[in-house]
Amino acid sequence: MTEDSQRNFRSVYYEKVGFRGVEEKKSLEILLKDDRLGILPPHHESHAQVMLYRKEQYCDVLHALKVVRCVTEATPQVEVYLRMYQLESGKLPRSPSFPLEPEDEVFLAIAKAVEEMVEDSVDCYWIIRCFVNQLNNKYRESLPQLPKAFEQYLNLEDGRLLSHLKTCSALSKLPYDLWFKRCFAGCLPESSLQRVWDKVVSGSCKILVFVAVEILLTFKIKVMALNSAEKITKFLENIPQDSSDAIVSKAIDLWHKHCGTPVHSA
Repeated sequence: MTEDSQRNFRSVYYEKVGFRGVEEKKSLEILLKDDRLGILPPHHESHAQVMLYRKEQYCDVLHALKVVRCVTEATPQVEVYLRMYQLESGKLPRSPSFPLEPEDEVFLAIAKAVEEMVEDSVDCYWIIRCFVNQLNNKYRESLPQLPKAFEQYLNLEDGRLLSHLKTCSALSKLPYDLWFKRCFAGCLPESSLQRVWDKVVSGSCKILVFVAVEILLTFKIKVMALNSAEKITKFLENIPQDSSDAIVSKAIDLWHKHCGTPVHSA
C-alpha cells in the first residue's frame, strides 16, 4: 500500500478489500503520526501551540460577543457557535432577535450534530467552522447540482420509483435541503452520520446523493404506497433510525458501483 493510500483517513484500504464502514484505526494512527498532515501544522512540535492559539481565539471571540451582549450564559451552546461564526465572517446581525437566515439554520443543524460527537467546546467549534467552510467554499458549485444527480441515479436504480415520485409531483418537493445542504444532520443518527461525513470531508459530496437514493430504495414499499408529495416528504424527513447503518453501507456500495473507487470524487 502506498503512503498516500495509508493516509486516506477511513476511506481506502478496507473498502478495497470489501469491508464497508469499518473503523480504520490503523489508518487513523498513521494519519496522526505523520509529520506532514496538511490539516494540522506540518510538524508535531507545532500542534500544541496551534491548539493553544485556537483556544485563545475561541475565548477572545466569545468574550467579544458577551461584551456586546449578543450572547449570555443562558444562550444555547449551538447558538453561541453560530454567533461566533457570524462575528468571524463579518455577518453578525445587529440584534440577536433578528430572524435566522436559511444558512444559519443549516449551521445550527450541523452544529447540533457535531455537538453530539465532540465533548470539548473549542474542538467542537473548530470542527463545525471548518466543515461549514468546506461546504460553502469547496462544494459551493457542486451542492446545487446534487438534486439532478439524485434523479439520474435513482432512475438507473429504479425507474418505476422515480416515475411514482413524478406522478405524485413529489420530485421537486423532496427534502433536498435536509439531505444536501445539511448533509443529513438531523436525519441520520450520529454513528451513521460520521460515516457519511468522513466521505464529505475526504473530498466527495456525491456520497450524499447515494445516501438519498438508498433511502428511497430501502423504503420503496412505503413510498410507493403514499400518493401525495406532502406525505412522501414528511415520511422522508423522519425515516426510521434503526435502518440507518444498513442504508449508509448500501449507499457506499452504490457510490463504488457508479463511481468506481472515488477517493476524492466531488
